[in-house]
Amino acid sequence: MLALLFVKVCLAEQNPPTNTIKLGMSNALTGPTSQLGQDLSKGAFIYFKQLNNFDGINGQKVELISLDDAYEPENTVRNTKILIEQEQVLALFNYVGTPTSHAILPTLKQTNIPYLMPFTGADFLRTPVINNIFNLRASYSQEAQAQVDFLVTKKGFSQIALVIQADEFGLAAQRSYVQMMKKFNLKPVIDERFKRNSNDIEKVLAHLKTKPLDAIIFVGTYQPFSHLINLSYEQGLRPFFSTLSFVSSQDVFSRLKHPSKVVVSEVMPEPSQCQWQICRQFIRDMSKAGYQQLNRLQFEGYLNAHIFSLVAKQCGDKLTRTCLMKKFESFELKKEGLNISFSPNNHQGLNQVYLSFSDAAIEELLVYK
Repeated sequence: MLALLFVKVCLAEQNPPTNTIKLGMSNALTGPTSQLGQDLSKGAFIYFKQLNNFDGINGQKVELISLDDAYEPENTVRNTKILIEQEQVLALFNYVGTPTSHAILPTLKQTNIPYLMPFTGADFLRTPVINNIFNLRASYSQEAQAQVDFLVTKKGFSQIALVIQADEFGLAAQRSYVQMMKKFNLKPVIDERFKRNSNDIEKVLAHLKTKPLDAIIFVGTYQPFSHLINLSYEQGLRPFFSTLSFVSSQDVFSRLKHPSKVVVSEVMPEPSQCQWQICRQFIRDMSKAGYQQLNRLQFEGYLNAHIFSLVAKQCGDKLTRTCLMKKFESFELKKEGLNISFSPNNHQGLNQVYLSFSDAAIEELLVYK
């Protein structure tokens, strides 16, 4: 069994005061999805470190307790129990993944502990609204709509295959894609599955090669996706590839060995091109901490920490779970194009979706523009 890596990080003093605000985080710090968890964590850690240097939240320092689950649901369940029962955290924060979130859903409903800004666009965390779950990022349904609109409307594709991770993540995304394709009177011509945390996609590719394809929509992580793209090119299958923001475009594009055409939907802007003041603050704080290679994942973790801090400050010296959830339901932040809004009937703060393209995809778009 994979050994759990326990990392307890105190961003206040070495021996934090009793009034420290404790947040619990379980995500992938090791394994095939580790880049996601590590980058998301970096952004949050740096934000809270800077915040603590300036008196924290109403005089309270933030302690972020991070546990590794390697993107395996049974580890997430175990970690969550530790965070709630032993560490007695105020809230769960910055979790990564749909299958991991699904695994702890009974615990979330039973304990009513705030579950804040997980890295997933799953609909079951959004509809119907669950009182203690708050999402920041756009949903997978919104990402699927942007991708399908591009593939069908912009590119004129109709022969589209689905390759999905065989778990709750894959099922959740599949429902969104199938629903969006129905709007164009389309359905997947091939529907393939592969095992989570595996790179065994050769048999998937063998099936994909049996039919002419315009595009392949992939649901999974960056390592098997990159492998599929590279292997497809080498075996003469060269469609347009598309995937969700759970796959970092930077991670995928850097692993492309051939001029493959790939589009990745994103829910955060590219920090270096973003005009929001918080983007400039992110770049300044990360650079000050010694990080030069910045990306959307780090920024999302940083923004998650920023939003938590703004909401928590509204509770003054009476920061409880009840107050935190009440303040989240009325929180709004609208400036410089940043439009975050929660309400009792809507626990998702952002709706923006962006599309990122590989170099080969950009070249084709420019040629046929």
